[in-house]
Amino acid sequence: MAQWRLHRVEWNDAARFRVWRGGQAAFLPATCVRLHDAVQLLRTSEGWEALVWSEGERLRHLAPLEEGASVVFCVGKNYRSHVGEVDSAQSLKGITKGEAPEDPIIFTKSSRCVIGPEDAIPYPHSATEQLDYEGELVVVIGKEGKDIQLERAWDHVFGFTVANDVTARDAQRRHQQWHVGKSMDGFCPMGPDIVPKEFVMSDHGVLDFDIVTEVNGELRQRGNAKEMIFAVPEIMAAISKGFTLQAGDVVLTGTPAGVGAGMKPPCFLKPGDVVEITIDGVGSIKNQVA
Repeated sequence: MAQWRLHRVEWNDAARFRVWRGGQAAFLPATCVRLHDAVQLLRTSEGWEALVWSEGERLRHLAPLEEGASVVFCVGKNYRSHVGEVDSAQSLKGITKGEAPEDPIIFTKSSRCVIGPEDAIPYPHSATEQLDYEGELVVVIGKEGKDIQLERAWDHVFGFTVANDVTARDAQRRHQQWHVGKSMDGFCPMGPDIVPKEFVMSDHGVLDFDIVTEVNGELRQRGNAKEMIFAVPEIMAAISKGFTLQAGDVVLTGTPAGVGAGMKPPCFLKPGDVVEITIDGVGSIKNQVA
């Protein structure tokens, strides 16, 4: 089958899932309102046979998952280069310990903070003076699983997309638990497409993606998914211990070095800044701070 991508677009004042393949596009049934539904449908031959293809029209991309229906998992300190910068950053004292984790650091963001790949990031002036970015590769779950074994982990992955784990550093430090500092309105730009795993990963499960973040055209982050401390199967196994992952759940897998808090002096985002995150073969998101 030719390479294809799944995305969620605005069409006739409604959100619809659509498959894009070589300039041709096909809407999924209107009953597919959740990412869970779309992923499940595309795992069946019947779902593909029912698609009606036409010339692809360029439409506004929305966030790939809808509010409230999916769990947004995140992995903290999953690149050694990032561990080093956050542990030496004065602005992050009290958030981290001084070494790489022995087990994956798992936390969540509210799915209500997920926005589209070109939507504005609202600056919460009442809550933070240290708004920061984190470019991340996102794993999209395609098959339900609990207590997932390492050797079976890839069976549960549908594909990948791009996200910015926007963070209020001072709130993150103040509350210790990271959820508040990472779940404010608009704090998770994501998209534009979900790329099936078979089109972008090696036969041996190696992820060789460059992750690049620019702010106002200035290079801030450049890393590679191969540098993760905990690979995707290890992350999947850790999260699913005693917990059922559902199709449509997503996992932000961590960020490489170069966040604003780690710069000397720290360089946080301000209104008007434009953050662009690009991952080879997966996609690019571009959001302005409003």
